[in-house]
Amino acid sequence: MSIAYGMARAGDRVCVLDGEDDALRASRGNFGLVWVQNKGLGRTPYAQWTMQSARTWQALATELQELTGTDVELQQPGGLSMSFDEKTLQASSEKLLALGRELGITYPYEILDADRLRQITPGIGPDVVGAIYCPLDGHVSPLRTLRALVHAYQLRRGQRVASATVDRVEYRGGEFHVHAGDRSWTAGRVVLAAGLANRELAPLVGLNAPVRPVRGQLMVTERMQPFLHHPCHFVRQTGEGTVQIGDSKEEVGMDDGTTMPEMARIAARAVRCFPILASANIVRTWGALRVMTPDGYPIYQESAQCPGAFVVTCHSGITLAPAHAGPLVDWMRTGTEPVEIRGFKAERFDHVQAH
Repeated sequence: MSIAYGMARAGDRVCVLDGEDDALRASRGNFGLVWVQNKGLGRTPYAQWTMQSARTWQALATELQELTGTDVELQQPGGLSMSFDEKTLQASSEKLLALGRELGITYPYEILDADRLRQITPGIGPDVVGAIYCPLDGHVSPLRTLRALVHAYQLRRGQRVASATVDRVEYRGGEFHVHAGDRSWTAGRVVLAAGLANRELAPLVGLNAPVRPVRGQLMVTERMQPFLHHPCHFVRQTGEGTVQIGDSKEEVGMDDGTTMPEMARIAARAVRCFPILASANIVRTWGALRVMTPDGYPIYQESAQCPGAFVVTCHSGITLAPAHAGPLVDWMRTGTEPVEIRGFKAERFDHVQAH
């Protein structure tokens, strides 16, 4: 939706072919973090791409609210990565120092010991020894963001076709003929942004998308009095007061279910961080599937075989939404590729077997 909105905003006639209601959608299951810290060590273009996107999130949030009236609840007070031992805290700090050296900057972060952390987050438990604080981090409501993007896209005259599962793409005479069952569409450009389905769709236009599912389980509590101003990498309090708790990284194929042992582990870690959660009622749990490449980084690629066909896959769709609606769309429309994404082609996986 970020890409579709960006194209419609630029004045293109755009049609989104959306899957069935039971399609596996990361956009309805993710955590909602706008997260920068720790991303891109050894791959500085990704760190730059992420930072640039996070810095332009406020402009996108304002634009969406002015256009649709929907507040996506963007907050960027900085994010916390909690540690239960000094060794982990020090290792995280060294990683960010190394990333800063690679970027040629002083990486924006602080180590907060337990006393300093308690000043901004009084509710931490006795096992927490400290946290890494990064001022660039924040969070949004993923459902409000999706709703705002869809609404804004439609207000920009974008068309959305529901229950369209694409099974065939033909390229002839410089045009794409896209088929879903007995329905078909003709377009000058095609963008494959179908998450896990890109694995099957990409070869239809001479591309490769070796993606696999990695499940994350999450839970949400009842509404609580505000106690957590800064999002953490596995606990955040939403605008409605509920507390969202995650996450897991499980290689279980296309199973987006939940399991009691994993939920118990997730809950125990959250309570260890914030003891107030021990008495909170859980109102909803779910699993969702990340879209992962073998190295965890995105694929952004135009087809040499079918010019005008693009594949886009990533597992940080919230954080990267402004970049996808802006610089990525500019590349697709003009051919001028952002320097930050030039290394994210699928050829880097030619000798890697995705599983």
